[in-house]
Formats: sequence, C-alpha cells, structure tokens
Amino acid sequence: MTGLHERHLAVSPEWLSLYYRRPLELTRGEGRHVWDADGNRYLDFFGGILTTMTAHALPEVTKAVSEQAGRIIHSSTLYLNRPLVELAERVASLSGIPDARVFFTTSGTEANDTALLLATAHRGSNQILAMRNSYHGRSFSTVSVTGNRSWSPTAFSPLQTTYVHGGVRHRGPYADLGDAEFIEACVADLEDLLGHIRTPAALIAEPVQGVGGFTAPPDGLYAAFREVLDRHGVLWISDEVQTGWGRTGDHFWGWQAHARNGPPDILTFAKGIGNGMSIGGVVARADVMNCLDAHSISTFGGSPVTMAAGLANLSYLLEHDLQGNARRVGGLLIERLRAVGARSPAVREVRGRGLMIGIELVRPGTDDADPDGASAVLEAARAGGLLIGKGGGHDTSVLRVAPPLSLTVAEAEEGAEILADALHAAG
Repeated sequence: MTGLHERHLAVSPEWLSLYYRRPLELTRGEGRHVWDADGNRYLDFFGGILTTMTAHALPEVTKAVSEQAGRIIHSSTLYLNRPLVELAERVASLSGIPDARVFFTTSGTEANDTALLLATAHRGSNQILAMRNSYHGRSFSTVSVTGNRSWSPTAFSPLQTTYVHGGVRHRGPYADLGDAEFIEACVADLEDLLGHIRTPAALIAEPVQGVGGFTAPPDGLYAAFREVLDRHGVLWISDEVQTGWGRTGDHFWGWQAHARNGPPDILTFAKGIGNGMSIGGVVARADVMNCLDAHSISTFGGSPVTMAAGLANLSYLLEHDLQGNARRVGGLLIERLRAVGARSPAVREVRGRGLMIGIELVRPGTDDADPDGASAVLEAARAGGLLIGKGGGHDTSVLRVAPPLSLTVAEAEEGAEILADALHAAG
C-alpha cells in the first residue's frame, strides 16, 4: 500500500470508492492519454467518468481558464457574468426547449436536485417516477430517485418514488419481447401504475443509463411514455449528465432518440461540458423554471472560470464535429469489441451508441452476472495500459468504455486489442 493510499484511508470515508487493488494516482494528461505518479502511460477510455469530453489538456480550454483566472476567478450570481450569459445562450439554443431558461450548478447531482425542486414545485406534488436501474446523483433527493441499490444507501427520502419498467432492454420481465412489443408492454405498465397512485410531478430518466451499465430502451420508448405523461400532466426530466453533447454519436442529446413529441420539459447536464471543470445545469421552459416563489442564488454555479472553460470546450466540440467522430470511431470500436466478445464465453452482450459502450460479463455457461470477472478485467486492462470503468445493476458486472470524443481510429484499435488481451488474461 502506498503512503498516499494510507493517508487517503486515514482521512476519507470508507464508502468513497477507489478503483484497483493498488489505487492509481494520475498526475498528467494529454489528448487521450494519462500518466500516473510512477510515469506509466495509459490510454484513457473512461475520461474521469465521462467528464474529459474533448481531450486532456486541450489547449483551447486551458488557455481560456488561464486567461479568465488572470482577470477574475469568482463573483457569484449576484453580479452580471458575461461568460455565464454567453454559455447559457448557447446551451438554451442547443437544448431544443422553447423559451428556455438555464441555471448553472457545480455538478450533475446538483442539477438533478434542482430539476426535482422545479418539478415538484411546479406540479404541487412530491411524487416522482424514476426508472429501475437508474442513477441520478448522491444528494438526499437524487439518491431517493436512484433505482440502483448499490448507489442508494438509504431508504429515507423527501420524495415518494415509484420505479417504472423500461430502462433495461435485455433483462427483466419483458426481455424476450421484440422492440415494439417491449415498448407496448412498458407503456401498458405505466398506464396501469398511474391508475394506482396520486399524480406524480415528473418522470426522471436517463436516455442511456450510465452507472447502470450503459443500458437503454428501444428508440421511441420515452416518446411513447410522453404521450401518457402529457395526458396526466406529468413532466419529463431528461437526465443528460452522461448522454449529452454528442457522446452517443447519432444525436446531440440522448432524448433525441425519443423525439416524436419534442424535447423534454426539463433537461439536466454536467460532466463533459466542462472537460473537467465543475459545471452542471438545468434547462427548462420559462414557466417551469420561473415557478419558484422565493429568492435564490448560486455561490459557485456559473463561476467565470468554469463558464470560460465550458464556452471554449463547446466551441471546440462543435467546430471539430466531435459528435460525428463519436459516431464514426464509436461505430468502429463497437464493431471491434463485438468481435472480441464473440470469442469470449464471459461476454453476454456488447452494447452502446457512439463512444458510450458497455460490455456485460457473466460467468461462462450461465446468465449470472460476474462482478469479480469485471474487476479482474479492469485490473488486466490497467496492466496492459488501458483505463476503463465499471457499472451495472447491483452486481457491477459491466465494463464501461467512454473515451474522449476526439478518439482516433488508431487509438480505438489499440484499446480494443488491449481489452481483448485483458478478457483473455482474466478468463
């Protein structure tokens, strides 16, 4: 055990997770690579949990941060803030939400917490619908709408939450149905549920479940849900903390795979927009955003430095068509990983969209999740020079692959090769 690890354990809570038997201290990053304190170089396929969206040490972002820090670092929302207004204008336009208003936070957890506050205040109800296997953050309210028991440490809640079918396509009671029948069954279940409970304020849902193992319903499920929700006056919150900014390749936002009825009422975002700087936020129609009848501010949300970083990062992403790169290179990477998976009896499924890919592991010859196997592959991949993540339901048996969106074809090929060797070594 390293001295830093011992010091970490002495001052940190036991529930603060660390990857690897020998935890890793990252000291430098460039492009799609990072280096540890011992000088070892790794291809980064997790990007600080989908947060290093464009590239490590992107010159445009570091320059914007440095220049803004040289002018003023902090002011709070009590004063006009030009970078905040400029980024809000761009996010509002990109969101697809009409007459949109934007509120910046410091994290995805805080963004979802704010969305729940808005929805419950607007609808006058503390009833919330959420998806099974979901994850929305670590605050008291967001834990209470998280449908993944590994990440929900308490049954106490300020909200009354009911969990809905549909976020996981290939496990559960409807797994054997075709896509159309799957959607029909989930919609029928939602209709039945709404007949038994008081009218909820909102449904909160990730278009692709992140911590849940990059699972997703068939395209169109949330559009079908929306028809039911609209009839009952229930808002739709799309949690885009992991799916936003073009990561799925096919769409800029995850909700656009379910766009038959237009954008969500409320959209939350975080992670990638700051490329490592602490930015989260909420976009909502003006009538929803303005429903609160008390004053509020944010001390750190929308700080000049983080807003400058977000503007530079978003500009780079759009000008270099990183969404298109995620679609092209991500498609190649999924193809390579499916070929790898076909040769491994431990791989149940390789799924994903763009540069958001999950590899679900099982004990060979069974359909039982294999969290120990996932941990072994994580270790073997590190030994081979590749960093990936883990996720899934309570079993944590899914390898999560989510590189920066500037990933090259050569790096995708290299990463797939290392993963193939890691699966072989761990199996």
